[in-house]
Amino acid sequence: MLKSIPPILGPELLYILRAMGHGDEIAIVDANFPAESSGPQVVRLDGQSATDVTDAILSLMPLDSYADESAICMQVVGNPDQREPIMDEFEAIVVRHETDRALGSLERFAFYERVETAYAIVQTGEARLYGNIILKKGIIRPN
Repeated sequence: MLKSIPPILGPELLYILRAMGHGDEIAIVDANFPAESSGPQVVRLDGQSATDVTDAILSLMPLDSYADESAICMQVVGNPDQREPIMDEFEAIVVRHETDRALGSLERFAFYERVETAYAIVQTGEARLYGNIILKKGIIRPN
């Protein structure tokens, strides 16, 4: 155990978060997402929700303030303007950690393609549909 580091972030995921550079992306995905076949390294957190993992990651990792969208969810198939409750939860988490950031969205297959270029994927045990988010890493500004 370490001080101030959420215990759901194990050593493998902490290494990935530290190794990522500015502009690199990490995908936090639900239990239904085809993570293993998407390409990037996969870290499994089967017993955790996507929202808890997102909250834990954002407690350590800044979002990219230069990007138009640095937190992106998957749109509902056939109804891109529909907001699932988990999307509102993701947005509340993002805003709590990065007050000037909002949640963007991508069509399902565009989201899949974006995940294929991510630095890593965290597959959670999230059972809620559309429990997927991509986070783009930002920088830590010197004091």
